[in-house]
Amino acid sequence: MAGQDTSAPTGLTYAEAGVDIEAGNALVGRLKGVVRATRRPGADAEIGGFGGLFDLKAAGFKDPVLVAANDGVGTKLKIAIETGVHDTIGIDLVAMSVNDVVVQGAEPLFFLDYFACGKLSGDVAFEVVAGIAEGCKQAGCALVGGETAEMPGMYADGDYDLAGFAVGAAERGTLLPRRDVKAGDVLLALASSGVHSNGYSLARRIVARSGLGYDAPAPFATETTLGRALLEPTRIYVKPLLAALKTGGVKALAHITGGGLPDNLPRVLPDGLGADIDLSRISAPPVFGWLARTGGVAEAEMLRAFNCGVGMVVVVASEDAGTVAEVLSEQGETVARVGKIVARSASEEPVAFSGSLGF
Repeated sequence: MAGQDTSAPTGLTYAEAGVDIEAGNALVGRLKGVVRATRRPGADAEIGGFGGLFDLKAAGFKDPVLVAANDGVGTKLKIAIETGVHDTIGIDLVAMSVNDVVVQGAEPLFFLDYFACGKLSGDVAFEVVAGIAEGCKQAGCALVGGETAEMPGMYADGDYDLAGFAVGAAERGTLLPRRDVKAGDVLLALASSGVHSNGYSLARRIVARSGLGYDAPAPFATETTLGRALLEPTRIYVKPLLAALKTGGVKALAHITGGGLPDNLPRVLPDGLGADIDLSRISAPPVFGWLARTGGVAEAEMLRAFNCGVGMVVVVASEDAGTVAEVLSEQGETVARVGKIVARSASEEPVAFSGSLGF
């Protein structure tokens, strides 16, 4: 029509701004079967609603106290993104929260995830959430919901971030740590599967110093690549620990994450008590020796930055140590008696080490 201004801009759409609603809807459809496989008593594990539901009565609880935890996986994500290996990082996400729930004597019941990215890739997101569902199955908890956020301008294309949220429950009066932790109690260490999900800012610096690519054979595990070896997922200790709790012999549990043994074990010890640990009784996976040697990292620094082969510590009375260790071994855990609880003044370091890790 004569006189019409043809230079006026056309109206924008959300897709042109970088957010694809249809891709998000398609992802939810693909994930429904994966999520449904995490069903358990109390939850039907269906997604698509505005909130996830859980029935504590159907799960068998009478007078429950809820326990919640949340976490991420830190810069381990950078290795997953750089290698294109996305199928295990979701297990890490679940592990970091459910292991924190079970150390308080609670059974993890359900989990929610948050996946944020610059541009949604349905295949990457599917692999990540499928890993989350696998972690939930290992922990015996239901994946009842989550959020996928596509945020162009906040994240570069190809980058993503994760957060996870776990809720569990314990019958009132059964929470850990117990008040009867005392000098003479025994420390049982449960082996880690590797680096787990802490210390990766240092680990990545060491890899850069080594000059190796993530696709190179791992010097400490030549049957796999360095990237795959460093992405070995965090061990989920939930089911073995729930079995051990039924013995009545477990007084306290400590999840060994950032800060290692020196920072995490004191969190479950009463005032006036500390721990003596014989490092020679710990069989650290070869990855830790390689990290220490390649990075020139002192043993004390290794113990603060990494788990160094111990993913969980169990505090038990000396007379119960054999029974608890046997149950954990039957559940597939590698158990080592590494030390004991001792009286220690506030002016002393709460955790004292003898022996050496042998790096």
